[in-house]
Amino acid sequence: MSGHTTTPEWQAKLREGGYRLTAQRQLVLEAVANLGHATPEDICAEVQITAQAVNISTIYRNLELLEELGLVAHAHLRHGAPTYHATTEEPHVHLVCSRCDAVQPVSVELVDPLVKRLGSERGFTVDVRHVTFSGLCKDCS
Repeated sequence: MSGHTTTPEWQAKLREGGYRLTAQRQLVLEAVANLGHATPEDICAEVQITAQAVNISTIYRNLELLEELGLVAHAHLRHGAPTYHATTEEPHVHLVCSRCDAVQPVSVELVDPLVKRLGSERGFTVDVRHVTFSGLCKDCS
């Protein structure tokens, strides 16, 4: 899990919010860190490799709490369930190919001029963690 938040950092963040790092929360955090952009169903399947009794409602409850605490973030890359990723990743926007479903993270610097313009002209603050561009990747164009 190099490059991802470590267990002591997770514990500190949870404690700050008045929570503790339960085994289920740790499994969810590890699954998110290992899978990258993953749906709750993907995360559930990963967690169930270790803890078969954990169900999807437990995954959703934990993801909601972990997002409130800033440990994970979600984006809507396709129709249906959101995907979650660790907030330790560099902030990025998503390019999603509508043909092959490939997801490419792209530095926010690429869209920074648009984000700044929306702020100055419209007074609108963009949460780039939720920005997704749909289209065709280079291979499918």
